[in-house]
Amino acid sequence: MAEPLPYLSERDGSALLRVRLQPRAKREEIAGERGGALLVRVTAPPVEGRANDALRRLLARAAGVPASRVSVVSGQSSRDKLLRLDGVAAADLRERLP
Repeated sequence: MAEPLPYLSERDGSALLRVRLQPRAKREEIAGERGGALLVRVTAPPVEGRANDALRRLLARAAGVPASRVSVVSGQSSRDKLLRLDGVAAADLRERLP
């Protein structure tokens, strides 16, 4: 069995993902683990929810689900966020994340 990822868990049939967001990056990417969270870089600025929208779209693409199934549970205006991917098992997400 694979080693558990500290930033990934599952509740009620949905994956929960702890993310450290870096807005205004040079490129959009999932950059690995940093401090117990998944480091995600987006080019969008943290203004009017644009960085959160870019984050949701990037993670949805990586998970192979529509962006509407990805929501920010907590940390709406923080760099540290908890995201919920509805209908995605944590084991499946683990295989899809780089």
